[in-house]
Amino acid sequence: MAGGGTDILEARRFRAAEALGRDGALVLIGAGRPIPKPGGLDQTYPFQPHPEYYWLTGSRRWGGVLAFTPRNGWVHFVRPVSDDERLWEGAVDEVEGEDVAHLPAWLETHRDLRVALLGSPVDGVAGNADLAASLRERLDAVRRRKDAAELQLHARAVAATAAGHARAREMIRPGVSERQIQIELEAEMFRHGAEAVAFGTIVGAGSHAAVLHFHPGERIVGPADLVLIDAGGDVEGYVGDVTRTYPAEDLFTPKQQAIYDLVLASQRAAIAACTVGTEWHEVHRAAARVLALGLRDLGILKGDVDGLLDSGAIALFLPHGIGHMVGLAVRDVGGRAPGREEGRRCCGARLRVDLPLEPGLLMTVEPGLYFVPALLDSTERRERYRPAVAWDALDSWRSVGGVRIEDNVLVAPDGPRVTTAAIPK
Repeated sequence: MAGGGTDILEARRFRAAEALGRDGALVLIGAGRPIPKPGGLDQTYPFQPHPEYYWLTGSRRWGGVLAFTPRNGWVHFVRPVSDDERLWEGAVDEVEGEDVAHLPAWLETHRDLRVALLGSPVDGVAGNADLAASLRERLDAVRRRKDAAELQLHARAVAATAAGHARAREMIRPGVSERQIQIELEAEMFRHGAEAVAFGTIVGAGSHAAVLHFHPGERIVGPADLVLIDAGGDVEGYVGDVTRTYPAEDLFTPKQQAIYDLVLASQRAAIAACTVGTEWHEVHRAAARVLALGLRDLGILKGDVDGLLDSGAIALFLPHGIGHMVGLAVRDVGGRAPGREEGRRCCGARLRVDLPLEPGLLMTVEPGLYFVPALLDSTERRERYRPAVAWDALDSWRSVGGVRIEDNVLVAPDGPRVTTAAIPK
């Protein structure tokens, strides 16, 4: 139940009420409804409730609406279980609350209040979009800090994730396919308690390791390939998100080892920077600085390190942000501090988070170095970064493909805690 029982939900609603109740508004938080599959008649995609609704109710049932007013507190409207559901689905969890059919009449008694819609849309109700945006910022700030029940579910998801990665490492060898590795990895996560995969499992061999969200296929792992695996298990909606990069055989080649060691050093610097009060952009910059210095030492980049960061040259090889919030789903809350411009870049990359770190935030830290033809063969980029890149020396490194190392890190008052440290790297 969203990381805990009644006491946990009451505590979350208390914290949310303090944040939402300042404007005297009526807040409606919709669970959502299943999305039909095109041409699938009565088939739908697996339903997931909106995270804002699920976090406050613990219910995965569709069609519900959680209402809040400062004068009445919380009222949960739910969809009763039907005979058809019992026929087709068997035992269905019944959720306590008012019949959602009574919601329109209840709303009539609150016509004097401004309405803000959070969660998924609520049928027949129009809300104030500006008010909703303001209240969502406040609710996000409450949801970002993980409570003990959420961390327990995350730990269970990480345990399943660890089992999957261990099985994948056993599978990796020349002659197996990306798809075979994926199947064994996911099956092992399910055997160890995962209810679902956290996201589409990524398995990329050779040049596929340089595709950030590569979907595994029938490519066979070659003797000199790297294999990049980004995977996580899901337990009651809470997830782990871990990336490891492995050699096809027992050892990396010298060039693979050089890049791997550089990414690992970068990750260690970024994790060390995950302290209370540190800006997330500074965590990214700490990782990018190590990578830029290392690439300069390898003869791939040249010039002043700060210049390589500020010009965005490092983004030719680290084109994504250092990480994101994780927990309730693989992209949990995130966002930026109030008043900050959307889409601010750091070292040439767009980051999903633009906030100072607080205790209780759960982050991924996932630096990588990639040799991506689409970036490196761009005429425009070659001209723009002519002074910063030793283009003639670059070709011998392309066969590395890509390396990424990702862990989940809890920001704590006494320093960062790596919740995925048991997964070897």
